[in-house]
Amino acid sequence: MPEFPLHIKNSRTDDHCAEEVCSTVQGERPERPAITGGTKYYLGGLSCASCAAKIEQKLNQMDGVRAELSFASSTLVLDADSQELEDEALAVVKKIEPHIKIKKIEDEEGEEEEENAGPSILLKIFLAGIFFVTGLVIQNYVYPGAEDLPLSDLRFWAVLMPYLIGYIIAGHDVVTGAVKGIISRDFFGESLLMTIATLGAFAIKEFPEAVGVMLFFKVGEYFEDRALNHSRRSIKNLLKIRPDYANLKKDGITERVKPQDVQVGDFIMVKPGEKVPLDGVVEEGQSSVDTSALTGESMPRSLKEGDEVLSGMINRNAVITVRVTKVFSDSTVSRILDLVEKASAQKAPTEKFITKFSKVYTPAVVAGAFALAVLPPVIYQIPALTSVFSHPETYSEWIYRALVFLVIACPCALVISIPLGFFGGIGAASRNGVLFKGSNYLEGFRDIRTMVFDKTGTLTEGVFKVTEVMPLNGFTREELLRLAAEAESQSNHPIAKSIMEAFGGGVDENTIQKYEEIPSHGVRAIAEGREILAGNDRILHMEGYDIDHDTCKVKGTVVHIVIDSKYAGYILLADKVRADAAATIEGLRKEGVRKVVMLTGDGRDAAELVANELGVDEFHAELLPQDKIRIVRELEENIDRKKDKIGFVGDGINDAPVLVASDIGVAMGGLGSDAAIEAADVVLMKDRLTGLLDAMYISRKTRKIVFINITMALTIKGFFIIFGAFGMATMWEAVFADVGVAVLAVLNSTRILKA
Repeated sequence: MPEFPLHIKNSRTDDHCAEEVCSTVQGERPERPAITGGTKYYLGGLSCASCAAKIEQKLNQMDGVRAELSFASSTLVLDADSQELEDEALAVVKKIEPHIKIKKIEDEEGEEEEENAGPSILLKIFLAGIFFVTGLVIQNYVYPGAEDLPLSDLRFWAVLMPYLIGYIIAGHDVVTGAVKGIISRDFFGESLLMTIATLGAFAIKEFPEAVGVMLFFKVGEYFEDRALNHSRRSIKNLLKIRPDYANLKKDGITERVKPQDVQVGDFIMVKPGEKVPLDGVVEEGQSSVDTSALTGESMPRSLKEGDEVLSGMINRNAVITVRVTKVFSDSTVSRILDLVEKASAQKAPTEKFITKFSKVYTPAVVAGAFALAVLPPVIYQIPALTSVFSHPETYSEWIYRALVFLVIACPCALVISIPLGFFGGIGAASRNGVLFKGSNYLEGFRDIRTMVFDKTGTLTEGVFKVTEVMPLNGFTREELLRLAAEAESQSNHPIAKSIMEAFGGGVDENTIQKYEEIPSHGVRAIAEGREILAGNDRILHMEGYDIDHDTCKVKGTVVHIVIDSKYAGYILLADKVRADAAATIEGLRKEGVRKVVMLTGDGRDAAELVANELGVDEFHAELLPQDKIRIVRELEENIDRKKDKIGFVGDGINDAPVLVASDIGVAMGGLGSDAAIEAADVVLMKDRLTGLLDAMYISRKTRKIVFINITMALTIKGFFIIFGAFGMATMWEAVFADVGVAVLAVLNSTRILKA
């Protein structure tokens, strides 16, 4: 009898091989920037996306500091080597944005809501408006033309002072921000551009426009902040699934505690209407739970003793006692929230392009404004051209046009609305049971043209049923099934579970001396003093074995049984195709997927049955993990890599290497699977394939909204830049081109939340 080492595994995949292949493939893919641990802060009043990007950049340039700043949720995660460094990092935040209120988020209780600064801003606008109107009355009715008088004339100051006071009330924070921008060498910030424009208007004695523009800017900023905060609240409301407390049962007493204080093995009580605070197993009671917060499915799920329950579910109608299996930080709800929050750190190509574009765009417009202020008046002074122009325009007229340029220059509408649009898409997707790990995957999903599916558990239900037991060479049916059950008793594979279920009785584990799972072949065990092989046809011809057998060609999944090198017969199993598989494949084709491929480690006959039923374009059977990667690489050679992407859909455990190897890896039903969360780029929390169609729709919808924002912002800004250059637009229109467009873009971004 051949000896072999005891080597027990949990699945039929070669885990060692999978890890080796996975690490190789991961080396080819950019690592996701993610901070594990660290301190989380809420940044109240963060309304400037470019400032947020600047803060993150400055913090990550500090030695010993790592930072992730989510503008969409106003949260900063800091990982510093010491408390002193962390304090220095927070000082940098205050230096860049002095008005920001930094608040530490304790115990992951959740982000604070944006503070209501509306009344104070409205009061400033009201007071500044009074002085503005007073200035207009004095200038037009009391001392008309006084702005042209010398500084020594009191009438000049009688006109100037109401405007100046109104300007200080409305724009003192803008001017202060401009001064700090100069100190920090930020010469293209919105505050500095607005300050130069309005002070320039004062210099050319356009007092009403200087104050009026600052006043209008403040009104627009107020509405922009309201729209931005509304969008943030809408997104956060989608993610409010974090439970607030847990009913801990200890020594006969039930105490309400924070979920963070509950340990693995503790017992908690969940009453009707309460959220399940931690992952666990039902120990007492029966009830139904609402899983819509996690999966988007409104259909209640029944629970009984021994069933797994996940945090974030809502108990509906009976008290249950749950034994906790994961601490709060590892529970499902925490992982989902963590994924959604960190998803905005993975920027889409469009976001990266706009960030680079704005760095070139704003300085270019500023340079154009300077040229507009200086060159035309100089050209008009050329003697040969003086006679051509009946009215040579003055420096003040061209400086005014240049100031209009400066107001228009700020790319706030682009910088704010685009990341907010993608974050809204991520929030809408999570509400519908689809977790994108980053904006780049959300944007890229629409470009999938080749979709590759694993078979077992993905296109099929993964629930095998024994349909035939065929003993041969003197073995009986009962004996064959008993020995097969003993060999498979240590495995968690669906096939093994099906054989155990068909056997019906319990297996005496004392009879099993050794067990080994052979990747992509089957299992080998010593039980009752006999060597048992159970697996596919490949296991019959391993090195050291050449089992002679004469079986008819059968359709389906076949498990061959060998006892002491003698062929004992086979067990035939069938796996049911998912009810939504055919509809999903048809829907994907309508969405632009040109090729559908199925990969499986099962035999060719079983694979062919499923492939024919679903109408896939091609299938590959009897594959090892490395074979699946090789086929994905071959598929890549036949597509346009600049435009098209390859997606792979699997269970996230056995298919971890190919999930990483594909452009976008999608894990099915990954709520309880650590491997799915780690390996995949997209996780379908609903245990159904039509989640792929939801993901495709939201990807396309988000991209469309972002494109509308870009087009709208550039078109309106370009329109006013041209009209401003020809003197046909004033600062009032320029402020609309800046703040007004930003408000419209933010409001447009929130439409994806209703998808």
